[in-house]
Amino acid sequence: MRLSKIFKNTLLILTACLVLSACATKKEVATDSITGQMQGDVYTGTDTVEYLADGVPDRVFFATNESILTTASRETLRAQAAWLRKNPGINVVLEGHADERGTREYNLALGERRANAAKDYLMTYGISSDRITVLSYGKERPVDSGSNPLAWSKNRRSVTVKAN
Repeated sequence: MRLSKIFKNTLLILTACLVLSACATKKEVATDSITGQMQGDVYTGTDTVEYLADGVPDRVFFATNESILTTASRETLRAQAAWLRKNPGINVVLEGHADERGTREYNLALGERRANAAKDYLMTYGISSDRITVLSYGKERPVDSGSNPLAWSKNRRSVTVKAN
């Protein structure tokens, strides 16, 4: 009798788990209309990327509300660091950006954290902090003015530009 009750309770729990898992929502993943690359929460296309130098992309992208560097971002920053080591007379400005969501103050702070994450990474590859200036624009300078996940993912970025 006791074994039967345990079996019934186990069966009931398994049934409930199956029913609940069937109700789970699927996260939509956007694709870049130009490159067709999977987007997820971080832009991976190239239509907004310019170049700091020949073959060295000028920007890295971030997930929503994050300032943690992705694998692709670290690869780009390593290329930037290599180029900067070969060009010691050039200083750069790291511009931090955010998407349109959130307050102005929050996005200015987030943009600064993103630019500082890029700066810290460049410094680990031998670039002096004296050569790097950090500037946050928050949500004030979107590269894509759309109000959708793909536009937001393009705007969550840090851009490396040559200082004047």
